[in-house]
Amino acid sequence: MVMLSAFAGTGCGYSLAGRGSFLPAYIRNIGVPPFTNNTTVFDVDRRVTDRVRTELSGRGKYKVFPTEPGNDAVLTGEISAITIVPVSFNQQQQASRYALVMSARVEFKDLKSGKVLWSNPAMQFREEFEPSTGTNVADASAFFGQDVNALDRLATEFARSVVSALLEAF
Repeated sequence: MVMLSAFAGTGCGYSLAGRGSFLPAYIRNIGVPPFTNNTTVFDVDRRVTDRVRTELSGRGKYKVFPTEPGNDAVLTGEISAITIVPVSFNQQQQASRYALVMSARVEFKDLKSGKVLWSNPAMQFREEFEPSTGTNVADASAFFGQDVNALDRLATEFARSVVSALLEAF
């Protein structure tokens, strides 16, 4: 019994999924300036930036700030495109399900060493949905103007994807 409790106290090196990090230990303060929006979709930059900040600070051991100066690292991003493509059709050959595809460039830089620790110059995130009746899906700006919840879902899932890639696949 004593041997078992001694073994249990040594730790096995595992951590909870989504809570680990392979970043250098001195990185505690991370700047996340607003993402750049190169699309016609209004407010996508603010929503994505807010969700990335929330997701990163939700990991517990990082303090997230809206500016780069004075931090240990910086996460920058640029949203280059948002497109809507049909993925399934009904019997009348009308699109019944669509995919929102967001393309972005994301970079995480260690400000102490000046090295880029992680980047993805062509990150794509895809979220499928079924449009509600009467929703215009031909244009991403018009669609998000009618369904703000879809934009929030896209931003939230994109943020989870970015932060997981950054912290877990480093």
